[in-house]
Amino acid sequence: MKKLMWILSFISLAGTAFVLQYMPDSVPMHYDMSGNSDRWGSKYENMIFPIIILIMALFWTLFIRYYDRKAEKASDEKESAGARSNAKVIGIAGLCTSVMFTVMQGFILYGSYTEAVSGALQETVDIGRVTCILMGILFIVIGNFMTKTRINSNVGVRVHWSRYNETTWRKSNRFGAIAFIIAGVLTILTAVFMKNSFAAAMMAVVYIILVSIASVAYAYRVYRKEIAEGRFTK
Repeated sequence: MKKLMWILSFISLAGTAFVLQYMPDSVPMHYDMSGNSDRWGSKYENMIFPIIILIMALFWTLFIRYYDRKAEKASDEKESAGARSNAKVIGIAGLCTSVMFTVMQGFILYGSYTEAVSGALQETVDIGRVTCILMGILFIVIGNFMTKTRINSNVGVRVHWSRYNETTWRKSNRFGAIAFIIAGVLTILTAVFMKNSFAAAMMAVVYIILVSIASVAYAYRVYRKEIAEGRFTK
C-alpha cells in the first residue's frame, strides 16, 4: 500500500516535469467563479501541487508507521489486531488520496497546456467539477472501510461517546460509513448536474458538515442507550 502510494506520488512529480518541457513559459494559473482566467503565471508553478502530494504521502506513511509500531508493542493479540486494522484503513485512505491528487494534477496540466497553446480566456477543463467528483468517490471509498477500524482516537467516528465501548464504536462507525457513502453519492450527482462548480463544491462541504453532525448525534444516542442499559466501558 505504501509503495504504491509513493509510486503514484513520484509519477505525479515526474509526469509534471516531463509535460512542462512542452508547455509555453506562461500558462493560466487561476480562474474566477465563472471559469474565466484571471491570472497567468510561470509554468513552473505547476510543480507546487506534486510537491504537496509528496508531502501528503510522507504524512500518511508516518501515520501508518505509528499504528504498525503500536501493533508490534501491543500487550495482547486483540490490541495488535486493532492497530493493524487501523494501519490498513489509513493506508487505503492515503492511497486513495494519492490517486485523487494525481488524477487532479493530470487534468490541471491538460487544461493549462490547451489553454496556453490556444490563448483561451476561459478554462477548458472544469477543475472544480473534476475535484468534486473525485471527492465524492473518495467519500464512498472511505465509507466502505470505516467499519473495519477498531477503537482509536485518530480514525473513524472517534468522539468520546463512540469510544465508550465496542458496541458504541461499531454502531457509530457503521452509521458514519453509510452517511459518508450517501454524502459521496450526493457530491458526485451535485457535481454532474449543478452548472456552477463552485456552488457544487460548497454543497459538498455542506454534505460533510451534515454527515459529521449526524454521526456525532447518533454516537451520543447509542452511548446514552448503553448507559441506560447498564453496559459499561470497554
